[in-house]
Amino acid sequence: MSRPARDEGSAVVEFVLVSMLLVALLMAVLQVAVFVHVRNVIAASAQEGARYGANADVHSAAGAERTRAIVERALSAETSDGLTCTAREEAGEAGAVLVVVRCTGAVPSLFSALGDLLAIDATGRAVKEGR
Repeated sequence: MSRPARDEGSAVVEFVLVSMLLVALLMAVLQVAVFVHVRNVIAASAQEGARYGANADVHSAAGAERTRAIVERALSAETSDGLTCTAREEAGEAGAVLVVVRCTGAVPSLFSALGDLLAIDATGRAVKEGR
């Protein structure tokens, strides 16, 4: 039994369409993985910067620069340049002074045409020593 002529080549078209969907799904999963990794690195760096700024012999504002340096070493200079990190002191519980380092920016996208769409906001806190 032979097939009608109009069905010839339809398997190739179906394969291409399904493959495009699978590649798009794979790229979406990779983008989520990159976002989670970058977010975790920046959050850990902000916490480390807050701990550094909380030292008794270090000014609290130094925590922001320390955070950017850690992000630059861990990820890239481009990612570090895309972040805005600030450090300030806040009043905590029981009269303690907290050093708060906050970083905001955008995570690079795997799809260069989309740009930096994924915003990130990470905060680290530490109790200031010597007060």
